[in-house]
Amino acid sequence: MRIERELMRGAGPVAVLKLLEDGAKYGYELVESLSEQTGGVLNMGQSTLYPLLYNLESQGLIRPSWQAAENGRKRKYYSLTAKGKKRLANDTAQWIAVTSAMQSLGILSGVQPKLQGGEA
Repeated sequence: MRIERELMRGAGPVAVLKLLEDGAKYGYELVESLSEQTGGVLNMGQSTLYPLLYNLESQGLIRPSWQAAENGRKRKYYSLTAKGKKRLANDTAQWIAVTSAMQSLGILSGVQPKLQGGEA
């Protein structure tokens, strides 16, 4: 399923922050993780991801650093800042409230989330 642009605008930043919660990642790694962990629902290309990363960086929510990869080339890794951790906590609380409200309306009733690999 392809998510409409407006929904992705809200979901994309918090999803990226959540992935960075476990440690620094580089761009392609984020693209792959988003696609894999969400069953393709939050699939985003690099042309969408990098502007999002620049925006998060300009807000002080993530910090880039260059690190050498196994092949010797340098990669730009992104990690959460303290401000990013606070934002993630706030955004998570808001998404929980929205999800709860949707359940109250019957929009999510009986819906089982798909886990990695399509397991429910």
